[in-house]
Amino acid sequence: MTAVLTIAVLVLVGIAVWQMTKIFELSQVRAKSANAEVATDEDNRYNGYLMFAFLIFIYGITIFSFWKYGKYILPESSSEHGAEYDSLLLWSFVIIFIVQFITQALLHYYAYKYRGKKGTKALFFADNNTLEFIWTIIPVIVLAGLILWGLYTWTNIMDINEDDDPLIVELYAQQFNWTARYGGADNVLGEANVRLIDIDRANILGLDESDPNASDDVIVKELHLPVGRKVNFKFRSQDVLHSAYMPHFRAQMNCVPGMITEFSFTPTVTTAEMRQRPETIEKVKRTNILRAEKAAMGEPNSDPWEFDYVLLCNKICGKSHYNMQMKIIVETEEEYQAWLEGQQTFNQTMASMQP
Repeated sequence: MTAVLTIAVLVLVGIAVWQMTKIFELSQVRAKSANAEVATDEDNRYNGYLMFAFLIFIYGITIFSFWKYGKYILPESSSEHGAEYDSLLLWSFVIIFIVQFITQALLHYYAYKYRGKKGTKALFFADNNTLEFIWTIIPVIVLAGLILWGLYTWTNIMDINEDDDPLIVELYAQQFNWTARYGGADNVLGEANVRLIDIDRANILGLDESDPNASDDVIVKELHLPVGRKVNFKFRSQDVLHSAYMPHFRAQMNCVPGMITEFSFTPTVTTAEMRQRPETIEKVKRTNILRAEKAAMGEPNSDPWEFDYVLLCNKICGKSHYNMQMKIIVETEEEYQAWLEGQQTFNQTMASMQP
């Protein structure tokens, strides 16, 4: 191995010396012909054509990307606030692409039209108040409109209240998994603190056993939500900064150690309904074709896939961050109540741990 490394080092040194020799020779040639660095009219004309070619390229690659990869974007939102969120995003993109189309076309056109020509001098403007006003006031008006719309949308999304009897759910993050906690029959979460965690007694979330509201809390590893009912989420983290991300619901909130953060939304599409949408069926079909190819080669994690909503961590929280996810099931109120009644309460779980 030492001999191989020695030979490799000698070869690389030889290449470096050879390259330095070539650079020295080129520098000597250029020193003898200073005029070689001056662009001719022909050079400028070719550069102008190349600017037009690059303009066609960037427009072409943009159109190709939308055509080729547009099918991979998220489907229509499955939450009540998602439609407004998507509208804001859509109009932002429309404005960006209109401005990009105009400015890039002008930039490349002027690069050709005003290319260097022998005997021609550039016209210099020290200042132009009219132009300054135009390219300042237009972005100010457009950005102010988008910002005000965004603030209005954000205010509506973050209107967390309990006036309309929302479902209360806690999402607890830790490296590298999620745990959900429901308030039980009274829909009130019991007090909890990380200092009260007792793994040996199955108190994995640190619930206060003396708090009567904690007795009927339900702790699960799969998130069930009733369609059409507002859900107020409370987020906690045991260790590092995590981020609860539910892409199909256009919802995301940081989970910060030592504090409780909140977010709310109303699911509008059940899992069963989402699975019947044409775009979902097509996505499942594409995915399972790839998985079948992997299965044929004996690769792991290649079982047939079925669509499910998912909760992800959107912060790089450690080496297994990619695997930190939880299945979300949106169902009817009746199905949700039947599922909840079949779960063990915190008191029942603790009692089963008694010797």
